[in-house]
Amino acid sequence: MIYFHLILIFTIIAKYADAANILIVTPFSSKSHYIMLSPIGLELAKRGHNVTIITSIKQLNPPPNYHQVMVENKEIWDVMGTKRPVIFDMTRKSFEEFLNEVLWNGGLGFAEMALKSTHLQEFLRKNNTFDLVISEQFYQESLNILAYKYKAPLVLIATTGICMKHNLVVGNPLQLNTIIFEALDLKDHTSIWGRLRNIYITAYEYVWWKYWYLGKQEALMKKYIPDLEEPVPSLFGVQKNTSLLLINTHFSFDPPMALLPNIVEIGGLHLSRSNSSLPKDLQDILDTSKNGVVYMNFGSNVVVSEMDQQKLMAFFNVFRKLKQTVLMKWEKDTVENKPDNVVIQKWFPQREIFEHPNIKVFISHGGLIGTQEATFNGIPILGVPIYADQYNNLELAEKHGFGKILEYQDISEVTLGESLNEILNDESYKRNAEEVAKRFKDRPMTPLETTIWWLEYVIRHEGATFMKSEARNMSWFKYFMLDIYVVVITTMVVVTYLMVFAVKNITRLLGFNFKTNSKKKRS
Repeated sequence: MIYFHLILIFTIIAKYADAANILIVTPFSSKSHYIMLSPIGLELAKRGHNVTIITSIKQLNPPPNYHQVMVENKEIWDVMGTKRPVIFDMTRKSFEEFLNEVLWNGGLGFAEMALKSTHLQEFLRKNNTFDLVISEQFYQESLNILAYKYKAPLVLIATTGICMKHNLVVGNPLQLNTIIFEALDLKDHTSIWGRLRNIYITAYEYVWWKYWYLGKQEALMKKYIPDLEEPVPSLFGVQKNTSLLLINTHFSFDPPMALLPNIVEIGGLHLSRSNSSLPKDLQDILDTSKNGVVYMNFGSNVVVSEMDQQKLMAFFNVFRKLKQTVLMKWEKDTVENKPDNVVIQKWFPQREIFEHPNIKVFISHGGLIGTQEATFNGIPILGVPIYADQYNNLELAEKHGFGKILEYQDISEVTLGESLNEILNDESYKRNAEEVAKRFKDRPMTPLETTIWWLEYVIRHEGATFMKSEARNMSWFKYFMLDIYVVVITTMVVVTYLMVFAVKNITRLLGFNFKTNSKKKRS
């Protein structure tokens, strides 16, 4: 028995011998972002690391080595001090308007709210040490300075896919012909106008971010994180020296792209078979719906009950004609004119619902987390994009043959009925969805295992500076090889000029000799 206890003790010691102190910075209060990011800290803690997380969403029953620094949990509209809009009206906004009015204003508001929170200020006054800082790449750059404060490598996680500005900062090739800016809706991105729009938005966001937005974030940094060791690097410099960027994409679904070794795809990080069971009422509905189930959920930010009444009635009229049962997320207690085959709830256990074989179609707004969950489970999508990256996500599902886009402005009983019935009755949608699901899961490690491996790799190699490209320290003139082009073009011009000059002179000389010889012959 004593040997057993000794083995157990040595096993525990071995497990925690390489444990690191890790700080995770995710103060943004979006439920979908939390769903993707929360497994990282929990898995690191499970593997013996000492995890501290700055968050606005409390993790219930965490392990003892998982410490939470709570900041306020507010909606973006409360942070911005504006009235919550009808989210469906976002379909009328251009990307520039959405970026200026929502993402930048909201990002500054969330960053300041987190920085001035009582618990975070108390935490910053303590003598903490960390071996790694992990931060979400989502308009909260002032908090990235914590990596400098604690002299730890910085890892960024892009929850919304490829982060175009980070690619520019660290010298990763942009591939603007094939890779679309992460939140831009382009109907035909390969056309000349589509590519021009893509280049314009990429440059627009980068220039304003670098020369205006980071300045605003630096002002917050100086105000709420004083006494940093001088000289304090710029936030652009902090971003440039990031050890690793983890991006929420995967080439089996997203467009394939060239990536530096310190940019790693982890799309589907939060996905695995659920260990939870469905509530009995939902289990019974799904089991007894002999013609299958249509599931409609527009996520945590889009309130379906705010939909234009005429469009809402189009949904109900179409649902009424279906043989299938419809599960519909509805935020109010009651709804008028609800068809008998429609079941409404304020919340659904989506992952468990998707795993049921009776789900035929997912009607969605195209949020990345829900799209990945449908992809993972091989479920066709009928998408109504509202804002940000949603159109891109749905366009990819449509490209792979298991999705169909219906623009919000185009919703009518006719268009909705045709689109929904096409997916229900055309078996190719389900077949394609299952094929994409198969290759989405076909990886040497799960996305979570990949994430943890790379995080521990950065810790083991003390920031892994050897993975960083030299291009990050080049001027844009050198990076785009404009100096080489100038030399080559100048050389070609000079050589061409000399050749023309030589030919002219030789021609003139030959012509002079020809005339001289002709005169001699005549004489």
